[in-house]
Amino acid sequence: MSLFSPTADVSVRPAVPGDEVAMADLQIAAWRATHAEALGADVLDRLDLDGFRTQWATAVGTPPGPGFAVLVACAGPRVVGYIALSPGAIAGFEVAPDERRKGHGSRLLSAAVDRLRQDGAEEVSAWVLAGDDGRAHFLEGAGMAHDGRRRTLDVGGREVVESRWSATL
Repeated sequence: MSLFSPTADVSVRPAVPGDEVAMADLQIAAWRATHAEALGADVLDRLDLDGFRTQWATAVGTPPGPGFAVLVACAGPRVVGYIALSPGAIAGFEVAPDERRKGHGSRLLSAAVDRLRQDGAEEVSAWVLAGDDGRAHFLEGAGMAHDGRRRTLDVGGREVVESRWSATL
């Protein structure tokens, strides 16, 4: 029996073409598990898996400019989470529901902060949907705080409120 496995049990790496399939699948699963009340069944039932895959393929393959990046968390070879970055901000952040509380989110956030600092960012921010207490507690535990900013979005004819969380890097 070998002491070491040929691959890491858990890791974070830049997303590569092909990851968009797992990313879209886990995004929809995460939204269904976490945002059912805020978004409503009607919105969740209309989520477009192929559209999400296309958007992630574009984000991974042709980012719009400097400061944009997508990182994925892996359990062995399997993608179990992602974090999408725009200059100074977290644009998207999900971990598969059955993989939460295993350190993937912390690894993703740590790698994202490293990347933001490398890109010259002095602050990081993220928007949290009302009712997503788990994400708010996670970000608070990581050193971020609600900075008082809120925005209201129209999602499929339903108004949802997000709060901005931020921290100095």
